[in-house]
Amino acid sequence: MGGFIDRPFALLALLMSGLSAPLAAAQTIEQAPTSLALASTDAAILDMRLSKPLSRGEEAALRPKDRFRECAHCPEMVVVPDGTFMMGASAGEMGSTEDERPQHRVTVQRFAAGSWPVSVDEWSACVAAKACSPHPTEPEHVRDPVTGILWQEASHYVQWLSRLTGRPYRLLSEAEREYVARAGTTTAFWWGDGADPHLADIAAANLVADVGIVTIATTAFTPPPANPFGLFEVHGGVYDWVEDCWHDNYVGAPNDGSAWIADDCKGHVLRGGAFSRALQTRRSAARLWFGPPNRMSYMSVRVARTLGP
Repeated sequence: MGGFIDRPFALLALLMSGLSAPLAAAQTIEQAPTSLALASTDAAILDMRLSKPLSRGEEAALRPKDRFRECAHCPEMVVVPDGTFMMGASAGEMGSTEDERPQHRVTVQRFAAGSWPVSVDEWSACVAAKACSPHPTEPEHVRDPVTGILWQEASHYVQWLSRLTGRPYRLLSEAEREYVARAGTTTAFWWGDGADPHLADIAAANLVADVGIVTIATTAFTPPPANPFGLFEVHGGVYDWVEDCWHDNYVGAPNDGSAWIADDCKGHVLRGGAFSRALQTRRSAARLWFGPPNRMSYMSVRVARTLGP
């Protein structure tokens, strides 16, 4: 699920030069500059770095959009830059609701987020370790997002990742989830205010989104690209559980990117939307909440990893 190599080809040459001599190759990779070992978005080169917890030096060397994986079945993570954004939607945004207001400025510290929602095979590793509940629905492919999970189950998963790697994995805060969806943009979606332009037949896309009817008309589909921060499927697909308790609006919300927790949490927030729901519910600012024991097929999780300075 990696993209094209967006760093100098010197990295590829460095790695390929040692393939004929395994011991020399291992030494070359070990001694290569940390930033080179982590910086590529190409999945094959990413896999040439052992999937193990980052050292303090590696973590300090990370730059925005760098990718890493800290165990064989851990999610691929992408580094999110720090920054400030306006959270929520204006009254003039089509499809917005009062729970998305008032808009307020939020400052987010750099962290890492899952490139994709947690997949079935990544979840299965936690199940095999007897730390997670079995997958509640039958997936078509092991790389599909895990679905139908409750907030507490999502929380158990990130706790297991933290124990496994010795590193601080967690759920995203609601502010962080909106921040990575916007990726520096101010429109309803990171690509603009309308339907996904990567679906060639926009009329069919709108019909599926707003009416819920999957037509037999051909819809030319291309794999959705990463957004400007390097994350995939931030609008639609599945909803991601976040850490925050539900609040009816943003009056009193934190402005430092942290999760908004309450002692009397009646439910937790879901972000991102699902293809089975209307297009307006997939906007960057759109919110949804559920409390236990409600279990819906589109509930999933995308993980976060706290990064040091």
